Amino acid sequence: MKINKILLSLLIIFCLGGWGPFSFFFHTNNLPIGSDEWLTDEIQAVNRQASNIDQNVLRLSLIAYIRAHKQGMDNKQLLTIVDYSKPSTERRLWVVDLKHEKVLFNTWVTHAKNSGNNNATSFSNQLGSLKSSIGLFMTTDEPYVGSNGYSLRLIGLEQGFNDNAYQRNILVHGAWYADPTVAQKYGELGRSWGCLAVSDKLAHRLINTIKDRTLIFVYYPDRKWLNRSAFLVG
Repeated sequence: MKINKILLSLLIIFCLGGWGPFSFFFHTNNLPIGSDEWLTDEIQAVNRQASNIDQNVLRLSLIAYIRAHKQGMDNKQLLTIVDYSKPSTERRLWVVDLKHEKVLFNTWVTHAKNSGNNNATSFSNQLGSLKSSIGLFMTTDEPYVGSNGYSLRLIGLEQGFNDNAYQRNILVHGAWYADPTVAQKYGELGRSWGCLAVSDKLAHRLINTIKDRTLIFVYYPDRKWLNRSAFLVG
């Protein structure tokens, strides 16, 4: 019994100290944010936990995060990635805790009704367009309960691409039509009016995680945006 207690104590020390086979449970990235080593470390960590993320999208999202972080647009070292090049039937939203190198969510998310059916192909920044917007967003600090239930408003950070998001009332919220069972039954998720709708089974938990000035990177291979984004170019 005494030996078992000693072994248990050593295991706890190894884990908490960042050593041994269980160190990944406690790992914290203390590398300088934005360094080549930090970028490589984050990419490897996400890949270990989410093999379904596109490598180019992941790298671009981290580059955008780095530039926004340097401008003080980041409060928690959390990054949400949405890949609209994937169909709605796939899990195309990831929430990553960059500080602890942990993927917190990987789930389904809708696009807007005028952006396409199963695949989103058209995007807009215009009021009343009922289309999704792409680019980098920042979450607000106060979720609220509205017509879509527990919701979180977004601020678009990219002029001409998503900076009307707050006026358009673009939200993260839960919806029954964002549940994967809908995609299984109909071959696609339902669609929003521009919001990032997720399953109402996890919306509350996800919103509470990403609220308060965290970044959301919404990707689509739009050449105009890729060539002009202040967070990707220059």
